[in-house]
Amino acid sequence: MNTLKQRLLTNWHLMRIFRAAIGMMMLVMGIQNKDWAIGLFSIFFLYQAVTDTGCCSTQGCYSPPHGAKNDTAHEKQTEEVDYEEVK
Repeated sequence: MNTLKQRLLTNWHLMRIFRAAIGMMMLVMGIQNKDWAIGLFSIFFLYQAVTDTGCCSTQGCYSPPHGAKNDTAHEKQTEEVDYEEVK
């Protein structure tokens, strides 16, 4: 429970605020117009803002937070590549 509270209350950046604002505007618009499709679509943006996730749910475009230490298990090993000239 502590991590959920910490996730909700910290690390609010511009994109997260933007998603929350878009989600809230779409939710209000959906309620005013009685349009359930816009209301459901707004839940997508609100979910992204609350959980601080992006469109890539598998963290395919994840970048570590600023100042995070690099874990040695996740560092990519570089290999030397031999090139052969083809004529």
